[in-house]
Amino acid sequence: MEMTNKLVNDILESYRKYPSTARIDEDNIVNREILIDIVEELRKLLFPGFFEKNKVDSEYLQYAVGKRIETIQYHLKIQVAKALGNCEDCGENERCCILKEAQKIVNTFMQRIPTIREYLATDVQAAYNGDPAAYSTDEIVFCYPGVFAITVYRIAHELFVLNVPMIPRIISEYAHGLTGIDIHPGATIGKYFFIDHGTGVVIGETTVIGNNVKIYQGVTLGGLSTRKGQQLKGVKRHPTIGDNVTIYSNTSVLGGDTVIGDGTTIGGNSFIVRSVSSNMKVTTKNPELEFSVSKPLNTDGEFWDWII
Repeated sequence: MEMTNKLVNDILESYRKYPSTARIDEDNIVNREILIDIVEELRKLLFPGFFEKNKVDSEYLQYAVGKRIETIQYHLKIQVAKALGNCEDCGENERCCILKEAQKIVNTFMQRIPTIREYLATDVQAAYNGDPAAYSTDEIVFCYPGVFAITVYRIAHELFVLNVPMIPRIISEYAHGLTGIDIHPGATIGKYFFIDHGTGVVIGETTVIGNNVKIYQGVTLGGLSTRKGQQLKGVKRHPTIGDNVTIYSNTSVLGGDTVIGDGTTIGGNSFIVRSVSSNMKVTTKNPELEFSVSKPLNTDGEFWDWII
């Protein structure tokens, strides 16, 4: 018991010593689990009939959509108000004008749902057109991690451009954790975007991607230097990718001044830190390969590698 009491006191002391990692007696803290629930409700709104437990009946569709919108608006408004924090005028949060501001933001966001659906329809079509292993667009919506990550990104991006703090990153990291695809909500991505396989993809905050772009697993669209940290806030640190570009696996394209021209294809395992003109094919030289054949050394089944 004495040891337990000491441990409790030590932990409490650590709360006081490191306040940036503790939030005690504070109401305006967003709830990650509620935000994830909101994302899943939004996915049902964006892809009706795909993620429901029951059949979506067209006869009651108007009512169902209206009810879902009301649910999303209510819960998202509260979370946005918490993210916005205290009102500078009256020092309160949910009981004052900050809640009105949150409602305004959420209303604007919800008005963009048809546009998000428009973009997602092109993303699904791009995945179907670009992958011979896909047998239907239904398979893509249900199964492709790239489409899931892009869906969550397009939700988070709209909140990001509305200057909602924290929530876009929480939403984005939800998809990152499930797919291994890390898309910052501040990135700007055009229509018909396809991430094939996807694991290990990183797209930085100030990345700009055009239309009809396809990237493979392990691609990084990143910055050249992170040592300056907060000094680089607001600076264009990540590359610009033109229209109709394909970037193959494990390629890094780095730097805010790096522009990949329209129609360019970049081969796998490339390291790009300067601009590439339009309609180019960029490849790296194959490394020198060493082949060997295994021949039995003795009757016990052991093998010896012979270099040829």
